[in-house]
Amino acid sequence: MFDNITEYFNKIISVFSTFSISDFLDIVLVAVIIYICMRIIRETRAMQLLKGLVFLLVIYGIVTLLGMDASSIIFKSIFSNILIIAVILFGPEIRSILEQVGLGATTRSIKTIIHPGVAVEIAEMSEAIEAVCKACSDMSDQKIGALICFEKDTLIGDVVQTGTELNAKVSRQLIENIFFPKSPLHDGAMVIRDGKVLAAGCILPLTKKTVSSALGTRHRAGIGLTEQSDAIVVIVSEETGAISVVKNGVLDRDISDGDLRDILNSEFILSGTSSDDKIITRLVRRVKK
Repeated sequence: MFDNITEYFNKIISVFSTFSISDFLDIVLVAVIIYICMRIIRETRAMQLLKGLVFLLVIYGIVTLLGMDASSIIFKSIFSNILIIAVILFGPEIRSILEQVGLGATTRSIKTIIHPGVAVEIAEMSEAIEAVCKACSDMSDQKIGALICFEKDTLIGDVVQTGTELNAKVSRQLIENIFFPKSPLHDGAMVIRDGKVLAAGCILPLTKKTVSSALGTRHRAGIGLTEQSDAIVVIVSEETGAISVVKNGVLDRDISDGDLRDILNSEFILSGTSSDDKIITRLVRRVKK
């Protein structure tokens, strides 16, 4: 027993005895490259594809350990061509990484390591929800169409890039001005992230499933986005003035502004949690954002 422990520590010492500054720099460089790549693709659907590949890799490991020959052959053929598959799946994202690195995204990403920013406060999100509910109530009365997306854990940076970035505080006046019929941004969607209007005039993916003929493009777009992410979409119909909410591809039609407030609060405002839970939640949001 003692000999085994001694041998184990001797192996550890031998590893560190050959560890040099160049090895340390090599590890740091690889870590930084991985971190920068993750930050660049985190707001695209490539992140979901990456999670799928990791899941397949885990299954491949299990299949190999269990000696399942037929399944192993299938997975082996997939991962033997993983580079070709990655280029096909992540072609747009690879171009985006190279473009952003050339434009200085690397410097911005390194800065975020040192100073990741302050997590969103509950009060700020609560104010944003209140402003959206009041604006939707006003627009509903005037039958002004609106499409508002609340981003959650799945970042929708690819949607944000299709519109005009604002990064402004959410207010009823701002929302109503953006969706005013003569406004240049009124036809697109507004994206709210961490209690701020991140962008407006954004284009959302339309759902491919069959929907009621009574639903317009706004409703189809709202359903389409929530099918591809965990975002919550609020819609005000231009024809009827009805307020609707979409979550996970399911449309809840013709709700009151009070119902809308309750739904959004239940999704975004923490209740009944301890201060420690809130701190942990904020730290998690820092890493993701």
